[in-house]
Amino acid sequence: MDLSDDIRVSVISQYLESHSAPSKNRFAFAYYVRIRNLGQHTVQLRSRYWMITDGNGDSKDVYGAGVVGEEPILAAGEEYSYSSGAVIATPFGTMEGHYEFDGPGGLRFKVEIPMFQLSKDNIVH
Repeated sequence: MDLSDDIRVSVISQYLESHSAPSKNRFAFAYYVRIRNLGQHTVQLRSRYWMITDGNGDSKDVYGAGVVGEEPILAAGEEYSYSSGAVIATPFGTMEGHYEFDGPGGLRFKVEIPMFQLSKDNIVH
């Protein structure tokens, strides 16, 4: 049973000028995530992995339990949203990763999060 196809993840990012200091190579971004369970089984998000890469190609890996201190349970048809943030050294970068979920019978599965951009307004890449 492959439950990963039943979970949809969408992400929107936003540059946070008030939390950034370009002269100090500090560019802050918020990202807003929506996770939808389109399947027939209840699942629980257990962990996350992010690879955050700046415009210089420097990347860092972030691992952790759940998201924003929670391990949400999504029944069939439910969705969960949260926001978080990242700080990088350039006005442009990317994030990608995956979530790990528990499904029925203790089945553990991964859901890939496609790469999305972190970009200051009016930056040409």
